Amino acid sequence: MSAGPLAGLSVVEFGQNLAGPYCGQILAFLGADVVKVERPEGDDARKWGPPFIDGDAVGFIALNRGKKSITCDLAQTADRDALIERIGRADIFIHNLRADVPAKFGIDGPTLTARFPRLIYADLGAFGHLGPWRERPGYEPIIQAVAGLISLNGDPAGAQARIGVSIIDLSTGMWTAIGVLAALARRQTTGHGALVNTSLFETGLMWASNHAASFTATGKVPPRQGTGHPSLAPYQAFACADGPLMVCPGSDRLWRKFAEALGHPEWPNDPRYRTNADRMRHRDGLLADIAVIMASESRSTWSERLDARGVPNGPLNSVPEVMQLAQVAALGIFARPYPDSPAAFHGLPVSIDGQRAGDEARAPRIGEHNGQV
Repeated sequence: MSAGPLAGLSVVEFGQNLAGPYCGQILAFLGADVVKVERPEGDDARKWGPPFIDGDAVGFIALNRGKKSITCDLAQTADRDALIERIGRADIFIHNLRADVPAKFGIDGPTLTARFPRLIYADLGAFGHLGPWRERPGYEPIIQAVAGLISLNGDPAGAQARIGVSIIDLSTGMWTAIGVLAALARRQTTGHGALVNTSLFETGLMWASNHAASFTATGKVPPRQGTGHPSLAPYQAFACADGPLMVCPGSDRLWRKFAEALGHPEWPNDPRYRTNADRMRHRDGLLADIAVIMASESRSTWSERLDARGVPNGPLNSVPEVMQLAQVAALGIFARPYPDSPAAFHGLPVSIDGQRAGDEARAPRIGEHNGQV
């Protein structure tokens, strides 16, 4: 977007790795002027490859487009003073520095929000700003493990599995952006900034919250489901003659339509299968019967039958298959900003007045804008 809804806002982001930079990129794609502050050697994520483009890891580029980059050595008084001055002129300061670093160098939240009352200060931590683990470091896999997410993921017949995308890092960046935007809205009324605290661990607990609620209500943890769901049946992938198809009849009305497509219109009237609660009590037998029927036809055949009845379904695509979908092309969510590379990078999954938030900007080189901003 050439001028997004946050145009005119100034952001300083001392982000590293994934979560902090993604928050900064969200704000940049929404139109804010985002200056990324890096150590002289650069964000560690620049080296998280291969693959690389122009010397920077593709994962780094994916979360740092549309920003300016300056370097800062916090151990140098002049650099530190210049950074504090820049933060004081900004609307928003975001960081995910190690917990003990900000206070050591005088850039902690209480100090800077007291000095700059209009500043919105976003502190994105590992385990949270309170409690015995408040200074404990953490990365995505550690949080997935400690928050219980790995214990919930994977096929029930196999090993527990890490969630394959950086869901903790990215969604913590999103929660931080939401907190910042809420603080901005309040500042419009009060004239005062805010100290916004988020953490990877709190995000992990949020993702595990359904299972936590079930456990605290019943004393039992729902078992791992593979592609299924702990509270709905049927609601999973079934192997067809040429591959798996995800089928989600998420209501009794859709269940009736699904049963018709399977050739068993009598099932919804069977006391064992009438309601979702009934089906959950008899799920093993029901799912086994459905599996036999689904295996007899191709995915396309079943998809056509289900589409005709309005039953939500979709194939389990690989990433290469996803990138070939006409729907992906129509949405225009990916851009290819590097002429010498076919790499496709995402915009934001939100459009405003018909225009996608995010453009074809590149990521800055280390300190590219030193002396310019």
